[in-house]
Amino acid sequence: MTNLSIVLVSGGMDSCVTAAIAARESDDVAFLHISYGQRTEARERRAFNEIADHYAVKKRLDISIEHLTKIGGSSLTDLNLAVTEADLDSPSIPTSYVPFRNANMLAIATSWAEVIGAAAIYIGAVAEDSSGYPDCRPEFYDAFQRTIDTGTKPDSHIEIRTPIIEFSKAEIIKRGIEIDAPLHLTWSCYRYEDIACGSCDSCALRLRGFEKVGILDPITYS
Repeated sequence: MTNLSIVLVSGGMDSCVTAAIAARESDDVAFLHISYGQRTEARERRAFNEIADHYAVKKRLDISIEHLTKIGGSSLTDLNLAVTEADLDSPSIPTSYVPFRNANMLAIATSWAEVIGAAAIYIGAVAEDSSGYPDCRPEFYDAFQRTIDTGTKPDSHIEIRTPIIEFSKAEIIKRGIEIDAPLHLTWSCYRYEDIACGSCDSCALRLRGFEKVGILDPITYS
């Protein structure tokens, strides 16, 4: 029986490295991209497709959950809320947090996994450098695993895999380089789709990671 895995691929660096890991650990992979009305939706979709092309992925699903835009509460989905400047030492949850987004995404991935017979769902969650997002913590994924085990068919055996959850950004970059992940195809900026701003939380975390590794980030910043 083929070991098929679904990979949640946003187009960012973390999901790209996770996809590279999944491709090495699975017989076949299916890529899932979920847009939620974020500011950089089109650029992230382009990154998703380019990463999928890089790995010659045939099974792709690109869907939108725009209800998160209607719900609001995040600077990524509400243009009336400013994307704040990065403060990597702040203990507060940043405005870029999209309320319970990862649960929505995992629920969709689980539905697809049951339909196509996938045994695993890979997601590039990162706890240490997650900007304080509560749905990036290991205990969240432990809890959601129990939900999957309880709420799917008895013959479904779907495992959530978070291979980089304990990594720092520098460690993610190092691992990506080791396994030849196409980091140059990724997009992380929360604000812009042409040139990365360099000062939002996501850009700042990424730039700090590359600085610690001692190599130049392959994407362009303003």
